[in-house]
Amino acid sequence: MRRPRLLAGLAGLALTGGLLAGALPAGAAEPDAAPARTQAAAASYSWKNVRVDGGGFVPGLVFNRTEKNLLYARTDIGGAYRWDQAGSAWVPLLDHIGWDDWGHTGVVSLASDTADPDRVYAAVGTYTNDWDPGTGAVLRSADRGATWQRADLPFKLGGNMPGRGMGERLAVDPHDNRILYLGAPSGNGLWRSTDSGATWAKVTSFTNPGGYQQDPTDTSGYNSDEQGIVWVTFDESTGGGTGAGATATATKTIYVGVGDKENAVYRSTDAGATWTRLAGQPTGHLAHKGVLDAGNGYLYLAYSDTAGPYDGGKGKVYRYATATGEWKDITPVAEADTYHGFSGLTVDRQHPGTVMVSAYSSWWPDTQLFRTTDSGTTWTRAWDYSAYPTRSNRYTMDVSSVPWLTWGGDPAPPEQAPKLGWMTEALEIDPFDSDRMLYGTGATVYGTTELTRWDTNTNFTIRPMVKGLEETAVLDLVSPPSGAPLISALGDVGGFRHTDLGAVPPMMFTAPNFTSTTSLDYAETKPDVLVRSGHLDGGPRVAFSTDNGAHWFAGQEPAGVTGGGTVAAAADGGRFVWSPEGTAGVHAATGHGTSWTPSAGIPAGATVESDRVDPKTFYGFHGGTFYASADGGLTFTAKATGLPAKGNVRFKAVPGRKGDIWLAGGAPDAAYGLWHSTDGGATFTKVSGVDQADAVGFGKAAPNASYPALYSSAKIGGVRGIFRSTDAGATWVRVNDDAHQWGWTGATITGDPRVYGRVYVATNGRGIIYGDTSETGGGDGGTDPGTPPAGACKVAYRITNQWQGGFQADVTVTNTSATAWTGWTLGWTFSAGQTVGQMWNATPAGTGSAVTAKNAGWNGAVAAGGSASFGFTGSWTGSNPVPAVFTLGGATCSAA
Repeated sequence: MRRPRLLAGLAGLALTGGLLAGALPAGAAEPDAAPARTQAAAASYSWKNVRVDGGGFVPGLVFNRTEKNLLYARTDIGGAYRWDQAGSAWVPLLDHIGWDDWGHTGVVSLASDTADPDRVYAAVGTYTNDWDPGTGAVLRSADRGATWQRADLPFKLGGNMPGRGMGERLAVDPHDNRILYLGAPSGNGLWRSTDSGATWAKVTSFTNPGGYQQDPTDTSGYNSDEQGIVWVTFDESTGGGTGAGATATATKTIYVGVGDKENAVYRSTDAGATWTRLAGQPTGHLAHKGVLDAGNGYLYLAYSDTAGPYDGGKGKVYRYATATGEWKDITPVAEADTYHGFSGLTVDRQHPGTVMVSAYSSWWPDTQLFRTTDSGTTWTRAWDYSAYPTRSNRYTMDVSSVPWLTWGGDPAPPEQAPKLGWMTEALEIDPFDSDRMLYGTGATVYGTTELTRWDTNTNFTIRPMVKGLEETAVLDLVSPPSGAPLISALGDVGGFRHTDLGAVPPMMFTAPNFTSTTSLDYAETKPDVLVRSGHLDGGPRVAFSTDNGAHWFAGQEPAGVTGGGTVAAAADGGRFVWSPEGTAGVHAATGHGTSWTPSAGIPAGATVESDRVDPKTFYGFHGGTFYASADGGLTFTAKATGLPAKGNVRFKAVPGRKGDIWLAGGAPDAAYGLWHSTDGGATFTKVSGVDQADAVGFGKAAPNASYPALYSSAKIGGVRGIFRSTDAGATWVRVNDDAHQWGWTGATITGDPRVYGRVYVATNGRGIIYGDTSETGGGDGGTDPGTPPAGACKVAYRITNQWQGGFQADVTVTNTSATAWTGWTLGWTFSAGQTVGQMWNATPAGTGSAVTAKNAGWNGAVAAGGSASFGFTGSWTGSNPVPAVFTLGGATCSAA
């Protein structure tokens, strides 16, 4: 399994920062059309995530210490979440953040008020360099994150900067909850609020701003930023009022961690009035975390030689006795044996002396978790070598709810799939339940409810605890007219084929498995043919599918390719055009990329798309000029000029209409908006009234309309939002609202060609959002077909993967009658005791060995002669025979 990249935040939002702060020269090929008319809001839309479950780095988990099951998670680019115990899922809390404040989706720290559990605070801001044009803020909520107020800060915060796994930098005084402290980066020092986060002032008596830099030579300001103050910990045994009506007294003793290898820990014993460097402390490392176990008077500290979250070669774990000032090295392994730093750190509040720490940057063969029950005198590990390379694990990984976490890998020992984790900087034991432990990784949140089995050498199970937390960065989306309703290109996890929007897909794209997929296209008249391009160290960086994205195979690539770029498929699937990153330039191919021919007349780095009707027509755009090819991409001719020459520009051709093209993009200080061409790009008309537009897509036409519905992430009438037009851009209606904005949504957008009103929205860290309308003709529907006549169905049941105790199967049911179905329910009985685990593209039911699968909303309608497919994972013991009989509506189906 590869090491995930930082594309979701660093590359993806570096691009975003350039877009939001960039400029564009003015100019359009044609005069403005008549002004577009807008309405304030559409008929009611409901919004959900297309389920992936995870997909990004979770650097912080925060339990409330006085209310059971009150738990928060922070992500580096995707906002904050609250755990819903009843639903066993995470609830997003920052979806209200809009376009102009996109940086506030990066959360550098969270604090939950122990005195008033309804209060929660979030320190937000994504970058401290110029990638994020805004400043940081502290958000405060009195209703557990349902609503927020904001206090702007005079400096930036870095939720996606180096060191973001350290912390927590934000803390509430447990004895006077009007008082909060915030550790700032970039030389800004320590800050304090005395009015519950409404206003903030610098603590001038704290004089060490924390000057450690990950790489002082980095001119971008990313790795060269000063880490600053990295955590704040209160000693709750040293303050607080007593008696009824007593005035609360601020906590007297406070510990602060500083980004300074020689002076990492400071203490105040007078409620923050004065501060001193803690005497006798170790030097040479950064203190990633400082966790106080007031029950036995120990402050535990996890150290690393770097700030993380990716690197760390050496590390230490120390224990400081608060009463005597004694420092003790309790590192779980000899320093000579460390090849990682330590970061994740937690104590068991029910059992003083029980501590856990993580080796956060142990990439290979796996991360490591250490546990002590005697305050660090002795330690045990989550796994050991029984005889190299064989591992003996204390745990079992069960990822059946999120099966893609194996990455489709079958690594050689000692590596395993799925991994225990990587980037494991968030590690917490439930303060009310010693058996419950959660930790964050670079892709998910894992947890167990059987932790104390560790201490009796009894195997315990670790599972994903990530439902509802969607953190992918979305780079491209397509919704073909048949097959899976959605296929995605994602940062860090490649992308998925979604046959059921409400189910986690079994696997991301593999063969090849791109670190990030940058572009995706399907053949309009042969939607089973797809092409994708992306990033992969060493290549290949282009891949093809002939079965609607269910399986992929790699193509060849020309010399000079360094990244995915953009790719386009001809309308009939017989040709492809690829504009990769690097020096290769634009190339064309017939067949599936076995050989590529350089394209003439178009510059390297151009964005390419295909006409959706003529299989020989392709389009390109670069630097304000539009290009077209009529010979399958071999030669291009410059067409319209004067289009946006700065900023990000995206364009798409309309299905079923040759030469019909919409182009969106630009920058705030120059040309910016939406343009339309109906002559293959020879001329473009700027759509007046659309102030700004960043992505455009098409969906099923409205009832009684002939032109596809248009969707755009745009600013129209002075309002930023997701807009829809059902009359070819003459009028627009905003379909989202202020509670559903998701920060930056400019990468891509598409409607669904089969469901009127459905729109898929790309976010940069909140995954794929889709909206359905309650308007007439919207939604998905689907009912049972009743009882079809005998012989009216045919079933193909194929076991596509099998392993010890488990398997994956794909099922296709074909309507062999002369009448269309409006819904279907397929039944069968397992003869060898097999059971169904997770099912996608259908809803499972039944008891014991009897199984039924009911259609999903989108695939209930099956025309005569048509087919619907679904799949599932299951378990078996002994044998795994194919079911002998399938029934639909009470009738027996024939075997395919």
